[in-house]
Amino acid sequence: MASAKPPLNLLLAGPRGFCAGVDRAIKIVEEALKRHGAPVYVRHEIVHNRFVVESLEKQGAVFVEELSEIPNDGQPVVFSAHGVPKSVPAEAAQRMMFALDATCPLVSKVHREAEHHHEHGRHLFLIGHAGHPEVIGTMGQLPEGAVTLVQDAADARSVMRPEGATLAFTTQTTLSVDDTAEIIGILQQRFPEIRGPAKEDICYATTNRQAAVKAIAARSDLVVVVGAPNSSNSQRLREVAERSGAGRAVMVQRGADLDLSLVQGCKTVGVTAGASAPEVLVEEVIARLREAYSLEIEEVVVAVEQITFRLPRGLAAQ
Repeated sequence: MASAKPPLNLLLAGPRGFCAGVDRAIKIVEEALKRHGAPVYVRHEIVHNRFVVESLEKQGAVFVEELSEIPNDGQPVVFSAHGVPKSVPAEAAQRMMFALDATCPLVSKVHREAEHHHEHGRHLFLIGHAGHPEVIGTMGQLPEGAVTLVQDAADARSVMRPEGATLAFTTQTTLSVDDTAEIIGILQQRFPEIRGPAKEDICYATTNRQAAVKAIAARSDLVVVVGAPNSSNSQRLREVAERSGAGRAVMVQRGADLDLSLVQGCKTVGVTAGASAPEVLVEEVIARLREAYSLEIEEVVVAVEQITFRLPRGLAAQ
């Protein structure tokens, strides 16, 4: 007779997975496909998750990095949830493309803040990660030289104010809450008059998911974060888990990616998912753990999210 599986406590962080901005972006692509048929072009990954991208490709979405890759066939083009520089919609308008903007409304809020500060003559410090599409999009709202990127505390200590400039700051929406607080603190100490956002830019979903992973980390021998390596908010969840007392934290894209040897000797495993990872991938991780263990599952919920964002006018229910 096969021996019984060893017991394992599983802590599920709540909230986890899709946020309202990601949900809206995916719906925009799906609705465009329903109304206009394939192909629907999407500039950059709609959200940073291969599973989501591949499932939309199966429905007829075509992902490109630049508008120059898209033929003038009258089919819709969707801008990703991360936002785009102003040059992109300008190029789409010049080519008379049917463009749908899936930028998360909370990223659009940061864009408007950046424009507001620029209109009032302030030089902008943008706290974020170089090369991330959201940062490229935000910097691309303003003329060259109007924004200085501040990536970490070291940058905050060394960044120089352009001569005679008044200052403001905004942040990428998917940063570590704790790291960003440290960076803002340094900037405010060095430049006491610096203007910040009325309400912080790090979005509710990033804040909630980091709070939830903190709530399970200290109780977990291992925390598994479901997410993609290029997903900023997923990477931050792994870092927060490690800093908040987890024995170890790893990121996997699919259930099959979880190396069960990492679980050997663990009494408690925590599981969470980045804002661009669908719940079906969390279910894959749970199924993977069930192959070897008898699971006792506990949900640890720190917040209940009921936010939804409307679809753009061109796709709203008719």
